Amino acid sequence: MRAVIIAVGDELITGATLDTNSAELASHLTALGIAVTRHLTVGDDAEPIADAIGAAAAEADLVLVTGGLGPTLDDLSRQGLAQAMGVELVEDPRQIARIAAFFTALGREMKPSNRTQALIPAGADAIDNDWGTAPGIAARIGAARIFVLPGPPQEMRAVFGERVEPLLVTDGAIVRRLLQTYGAGESDVGERIADLMDRRANPTVGTTVREGVITVRITARDPDPDAARRAADRTAREVRRRLGEMVFGEDDQTLPGVIGDALRGAGATVAVAESCTGGLVGKLLTDPPGASQWFVGGTVAYSNEVKTDHLGVPAEALATGGAVSEPVARALAEGARQRFGADWGIGVTGIAGPTGGTADKPVGLVYIAIASNQGADVRRHTFIGPRDRIRSRASMTALNLLRLALRAAGKTTAGRHQA
Repeated sequence: MRAVIIAVGDELITGATLDTNSAELASHLTALGIAVTRHLTVGDDAEPIADAIGAAAAEADLVLVTGGLGPTLDDLSRQGLAQAMGVELVEDPRQIARIAAFFTALGREMKPSNRTQALIPAGADAIDNDWGTAPGIAARIGAARIFVLPGPPQEMRAVFGERVEPLLVTDGAIVRRLLQTYGAGESDVGERIADLMDRRANPTVGTTVREGVITVRITARDPDPDAARRAADRTAREVRRRLGEMVFGEDDQTLPGVIGDALRGAGATVAVAESCTGGLVGKLLTDPPGASQWFVGGTVAYSNEVKTDHLGVPAEALATGGAVSEPVARALAEGARQRFGADWGIGVTGIAGPTGGTADKPVGLVYIAIASNQGADVRRHTFIGPRDRIRSRASMTALNLLRLALRAAGKTTAGRHQA
């Protein structure tokens, strides 16, 4: 099955709003084994919308359209679809009642303009939207199936997931596995699993990258659900074997969540001392609910005075190697652990840019230290990109180093118990 995704909206054409819907839908369709052949972006004009839908229906089996279903005069996706189908718009009484009930539940009166949202091309079907006022639309043009979805990402996600996606799974069972990895580039991960990524294979294997996290997607299809599950699990085990400790979680697990679970399971706590990351490490560690069980506190130590007075960084270390150095990172991590009474300490110091770099210490140079009662381990990293990217990657790398340290400590403890 081939699919085309069409995003509608002047705000997308002008760049005022980023089109995240198309990327999310493409990811879902790929996981279902549906090949996305094109993405189109069209402004708020009925004729170009109709042309785009007609052209997509001529080349694809499935067309997904997002946006343009609101109540205002520039919301013209329903008109464009009707034009592409060669039919008139008709009012759906059931959708009028549903929209009115939606406003009643909010204690508000439905505006006359909202009746526009109940207009559906003749011969098409309305798709209930329990998360907003605009119903989706399901239609056919020739052999192609057309689905028009609301533009707001939360509504789009819910309507697609609850109403549309189940209609696309028709030829047996589909089982998906997601493996979350960190610590290597996409090319490195790709080389290790290259032979598994043959698009003709079953299961199919692919990768996506977001903020340094590489997600390996495994999709198995089979008429027999158990056979699909076994195939997905078998491939997941092989990917884990090849990627080793780079794999930190599955499905929707996050790096902060996995670390929180590890700290809670060990009955351990962590504190942070940050310079160039400005509190981002602490922010990530406290993202998961219940973070107070493992996160004690932290210090954003930008000035040398704060480093020495609040965290015990030796003045001679600052004078000799400067604030961005291995000894200072180690002292920050140890100072955070000791001053906050935590089991683990994280210290981060670096040059986030865009200025401040030198030949010896370029922009992007970051030292990250992880301290425990066994001492401190310091790693030197050089990240590239703008300031925000350097800070984000440094923070995520600090968390990953803590994860690996917790993993090693757990193995050591298990070995002692066995001995």
